[in-house]
Amino acid sequence: MRYLTVAVLMMCLIMAQAKTDLPEQSVIVPGFNEQVAMERLMESDLQPMEGIWYYPNEDMTIAIERWQPKPSHKIGYRLLLVASEDLELIPGTVIGYIEASAVDNKYRLWLYSERNKVTLCGPLDCVATLNKDATTLTFDPPHWEVKVRVNFARFLPSLFKGISVIPDVEKEKLPVGFKKIFPADGNGNKFNKVRYL
Repeated sequence: MRYLTVAVLMMCLIMAQAKTDLPEQSVIVPGFNEQVAMERLMESDLQPMEGIWYYPNEDMTIAIERWQPKPSHKIGYRLLLVASEDLELIPGTVIGYIEASAVDNKYRLWLYSERNKVTLCGPLDCVATLNKDATTLTFDPPHWEVKVRVNFARFLPSLFKGISVIPDVEKEKLPVGFKKIFPADGNGNKFNKVRYL
């Protein structure tokens, strides 16, 4: 029991450290919609992460744009809701943040996982991977597994003579993530190149 308490405390400390630069709850950018998102993206020199993405697991469209909080300079992008089937969520709601890592295609991703009416809260931390052509961003959401193993055969050997053990097969899971829908293939231009409008 003591080890379980220590493990829970350690996880809480790790999660608290992961959230230090993040707002505890989402904010809403007023007047944000798909047209505004496209205009803002077209006015800047797009980085591979930036664009409008579709999130099939939640059936929502989001925009990823560069963002930097004032006191800190760690977080590089924020995820803004463009459209969702959930009508209670307002376009312009910040649903998460992304930070670059030492590996080119690996990012630290925070997504708000809890909800208080229209406000999102409780950011969960995970690792996201951007594919080579910057068209998909996949991540493995945190999941906790606790396995308990007790050898009852030590106590009741006669009862377990006819029982066989079959290992549990883990099935391959489809990755969770976003698929870029704008700009398609860098809008005909390579990323990080100057585009003349």
